[in-house]
Amino acid sequence: MPALRVVLDTNVLLSGIAFSGSVPGKIMAAWRTGSINLVASEFIFDELRRVLPRLQARHGMSAIEMDDFVDLLRLNVESVPVNAFVEPRLTDVNDLPILATVVTAQADYLVTGDKALLALAQHYPIVTPAEFWARHGAL
Repeated sequence: MPALRVVLDTNVLLSGIAFSGSVPGKIMAAWRTGSINLVASEFIFDELRRVLPRLQARHGMSAIEMDDFVDLLRLNVESVPVNAFVEPRLTDVNDLPILATVVTAQADYLVTGDKALLALAQHYPIVTPAEFWARHGAL
């Protein structure tokens, strides 16, 4: 059975980096061991690069380590282009590129804590980190 293809929203990536013992940290560990395949887009990489410095006190990485981390992630994660996408039910248009990543990648899941995205869980494979871990934590 092929590994699940999963898009982690930037907030989940950041939590996974900053808190290795958290559920997002466990999801990142599952990726590192090959239990799941992460899929991302340039939007996610750019957003991560933009937000990481603001959370430096939490993750403790230097500027060089942050750049290296994003570059390493980019090399080890399947990257998909963000195609033009419209979803009128999405209340935060800033989340469109994340949703477009999931649709373009035909991912099995989007793991997020974002309420605007979670509101669309009946229409797309969107779950919280806790829901994902409850379903697939034994991978």
